[in-house]
Amino acid sequence: MKGAICYYSGSGNTALACRYLAARMEDIEFDLIDVTGDEAVDTDVYDVIGFAAFTDFFGPSQVFLDFVDRLPHQDGKLAFLLSTHGFISGKTLPAMESAVTARGFRIVAGHALHTPESYPPMIVRGRANEQAPNAREQSAFDTFISQVRRRLLDSQPGLSDAGRQVRISFLNRLMPSRPRTSARKDMGEKFVDEALCTECGICEKGCPYGAIRLDPRPVFDKNRCYGCWSCYNHCPEQAIYTKKLRGKGHYPRPIDVLVEKLRV
Repeated sequence: MKGAICYYSGSGNTALACRYLAARMEDIEFDLIDVTGDEAVDTDVYDVIGFAAFTDFFGPSQVFLDFVDRLPHQDGKLAFLLSTHGFISGKTLPAMESAVTARGFRIVAGHALHTPESYPPMIVRGRANEQAPNAREQSAFDTFISQVRRRLLDSQPGLSDAGRQVRISFLNRLMPSRPRTSARKDMGEKFVDEALCTECGICEKGCPYGAIRLDPRPVFDKNRCYGCWSCYNHCPEQAIYTKKLRGKGHYPRPIDVLVEKLRV
């Protein structure tokens, strides 16, 4: 069996979880596909498609939703969902489910994995969750991986009720749905410390929404920005800041604790 995991990872946490999952899917060979790439995904060459995204302001990022919407309509191709989240996952999984099933995929299972926080405001508030996932959460993730593998390989039992496989907690069901522009408003206006900026272009190349251009320093298009904090997190000189945060709370890559827990 051949599969693909299409993922969007802002900090690297989701990509790390995808590599861990793929390595433990015995008998199934997976390609890992970054949805921010330019190449179209040929779904016809795969038996199953995994979809993975991090929680971005209580839901999946617009980048992920736009990617799914561009996929050709399927006739029941098998799929599974993985979301990663820091403080709370909100309605990320149901939103992913809605987007994926609208394209004709049949979902066999979905899971939300607790990972260290990559959202700078939460890190500054002391809610970095650096020990996530704990033993119980990692065990649940391993169980999910085994469940997906079994359902894919063992004649897909019970797939007529596939949509019922995606469940969220009562607390997450209480979380209000937020428009995608809410994250932009929450982040607020962005600025550049000209004394620190080296005009390296990392922010421009890494912006998933094409909302940054160099002239010669970063110029932000607030109408295209979705407040993902990627430019803030990945600036090597910490030259980008907002009215709320400056020079603290950065999460440019998975921390060592998580790397060790999800070691392949």
